[in-house]
Amino acid sequence: MAGSTTAERGERQQESSGPPPARRLRLRRLRTIIILAVALVLLSAGTVWLLYGSQWLRVESVSVSGTRVLTPEQVREAADVPVGSPLISVDTDAFEARLLRKLPRIDSVDVTRSWPDGIGLKVTERTPVLLVQKGGNFVEVDDEGVRFATVSEAPKGVPALELTLSPQDSRAASLRRFGAARLVREAVRVAGDIPAAVAHATRSVKVRSYDDISLELEGGRTVAWGSSEKGAAKARTLAALMKAAPDARHFDVSVPTAPASAGS
Repeated sequence: MAGSTTAERGERQQESSGPPPARRLRLRRLRTIIILAVALVLLSAGTVWLLYGSQWLRVESVSVSGTRVLTPEQVREAADVPVGSPLISVDTDAFEARLLRKLPRIDSVDVTRSWPDGIGLKVTERTPVLLVQKGGNFVEVDDEGVRFATVSEAPKGVPALELTLSPQDSRAASLRRFGAARLVREAVRVAGDIPAAVAHATRSVKVRSYDDISLELEGGRTVAWGSSEKGAAKARTLAALMKAAPDARHFDVSVPTAPASAGS
């Protein structure tokens, strides 16, 4: 009996020589959490240093694509990207706004980071659909009516705008009602709807009133377009009419459901 009591007392002393299992588990978890937290802090600090403090991820090149009239050098100069700055800190929105402000010829631009050390500028330029003569120069107008550039030479394949508006004759009512600016916008809409097969041969878009817009083509051919309404239907009708009557000199699509052609 005494021996048994002594053995049991020894076992109890051995069990009490260390922390209980639950406590040991908690300590082990705490150590793991501390180690992970330290590793996370070190990793974060290393990442911040790599992105902002190291010489590896800094802007070294600026590539430009999509230009047609503008040169890559003009775009890079207008963007003014700070070469040598951390790539992560580049404000792409600011570069986009700066390019649109300094170069009105640009319709849109996509600014991207090209890791590890580049900036990409993908430019989309405005396309002129009309030319407005101003002195000896020409103002380019896109399909949204934006006058975005003045050039000394007229681009090939872009029609000129001719406004024959008079406050003295029957066109006076149209001029008073819509105003010259609105009639110019209507001409822009017409120019944007001209079929591609016809656009390259269009010399001018003439505006006499809101519903009296016509096209002058190469070779003295003319197209009575009417107003800018139903432009897509008129474009399809004109393409079909010119194909059916290739020798005609005068086309009328002002009422697209009842077109006409004349002359040969």
